[in-house]
Amino acid sequence: MLDAAKMIEKLTNQTVNYDSVLRKVIKDWQNNNQRPKILLHSCCAPCSTYTLEFLTDFADVTIYFANSNIYPRSEYLRRAKVQQEFISQFNYQTGKNVGYIEADYQPNEFIKMVQAQGLQNEPEKGKRCTACFQMRLDLVADEALTRGFDYFGSALTISPQKNAQLINQIGLDVQKIYQVNYLPSDFKKNGGYQRSIEMCRTYDIYRQCYCGCVFAAKQQEIDLKVINQEAKKFNENRMIIE
Repeated sequence: MLDAAKMIEKLTNQTVNYDSVLRKVIKDWQNNNQRPKILLHSCCAPCSTYTLEFLTDFADVTIYFANSNIYPRSEYLRRAKVQQEFISQFNYQTGKNVGYIEADYQPNEFIKMVQAQGLQNEPEKGKRCTACFQMRLDLVADEALTRGFDYFGSALTISPQKNAQLINQIGLDVQKIYQVNYLPSDFKKNGGYQRSIEMCRTYDIYRQCYCGCVFAAKQQEIDLKVINQEAKKFNENRMIIE
């Protein structure tokens, strides 16, 4: 399988177009009649919409829901369920076979990491987000290596609120540690983000109002009591045991 890092190393003194890199990687798969297995981190169903629609034409994709940063627990359970429901509906509608793996929910590990690095008061898109990206990409790379996937990646780059350059840089660094190929991406490009919004309407997907992080939620003055009540009601209707 093509290691995109070698391709990117040649792109000196310029901002890397990670969407272009991804398409070159896909072209290489096609030229070599390869259909790789990808373990793709997803933070929520909306981020996985267009991402799956695009990637599943060329690869076998499994979603890895590893998001201990989401608070409260009721909201985590809601987002995990919505993710599973979308995958099921997507597979039914398209005939695809996207898999789903859910990591253990360990919010205390995220809290301890933030506190240990003194990142509680960092602004949104600051160092706390960088540490959060690192934490989750570490998890997906380790899982991809353990389970024998060809690539690991993240659907986070579909969001215009996330720094795709930073996410890809972290992913490429993580690749060096785990010896499994990172899949570069910028899924919001070429109308990807707009398509994700359309798919959310088509599949009637819940779109959250904050990233999930308790520190960011407080800074944005999100009413977590309301979020908790709404999530609990959703979970009760789906008979999810909290």
